[in-house]
Amino acid sequence: MTVYDLIDEAIVDAPPEAVWEALIAEFRGAGRWWVPANTFATVSGSPDEVGGEVAVTVHTKGVDKGGPKLRFTARTRAVEPRRLLSVDYVSGVFRGTSDFYLEPLDGGRTKVGMHFVGRPNGFLKILSKVADIGAEHSSATSKAFVRLGEILAAEGAPAVRTGETAKARKLEGSTR
Repeated sequence: MTVYDLIDEAIVDAPPEAVWEALIAEFRGAGRWWVPANTFATVSGSPDEVGGEVAVTVHTKGVDKGGPKLRFTARTRAVEPRRLLSVDYVSGVFRGTSDFYLEPLDGGRTKVGMHFVGRPNGFLKILSKVADIGAEHSSATSKAFVRLGEILAAEGAPAVRTGETAKARKLEGSTR
């Protein structure tokens, strides 16, 4: 069984409050910084409240560019405003968890990260045997973090420091 255990991080030259608001807005469907790779839509509740559900669509070729769409639902498990948003993937092509975390840094900067632990489900199990889904996930996440920094810079904060994304690994045969 394939299990992905991925950590992607970036340093954004904006305070945690601004990064948090952008993250929650994206999960509510703002479509500002994770597009063209992912879009989000609230299913029930609110993404920043335990039990809130969000429909996630991964657009493999970009929004409105064709290609397969990977869909799954994230249910909020834990919230610590301006610090942590934890979700469980409860239906669709992934089962697992993600923790989105923010760490305040000196100078009004923020380390933003995503720790994704998931296994492919349904047809994605087959696709994972021939495609490096972990690398695609990390690439899309890193690009999203760069866009987040650019948007916050346009709103008055300097941009994300590129080249400061972190590690990703794919675990084969794990039952985690």
